[in-house]
Amino acid sequence: MNWAPYLLSLGVGVGVGVIYGLVSLRSPAPPIIALLGLLGMLAGEAAVHWLKGHAQPIAHALHLKSFEVGQQKPPSDTTKSET
Repeated sequence: MNWAPYLLSLGVGVGVGVIYGLVSLRSPAPPIIALLGLLGMLAGEAAVHWLKGHAQPIAHALHLKSFEVGQQKPPSDTTKSET
């Protein structure tokens, strides 16, 4: 993954924020709670894409094998007398 565009975007955003602070303007950016909501939306979308790509291991992990009743061996007959 190439991080250069993300770092460039962060740097430009910090630069613009400094300029807004020096000029005493209020930033038009949404409040932090809205940004956290957007982050949650992106995380949820990424989780769905990840789960779709890994459906087989998840289905295997959630399989109800542990609830199946296994076949039991018949008890050995110890009442037979050997003559």
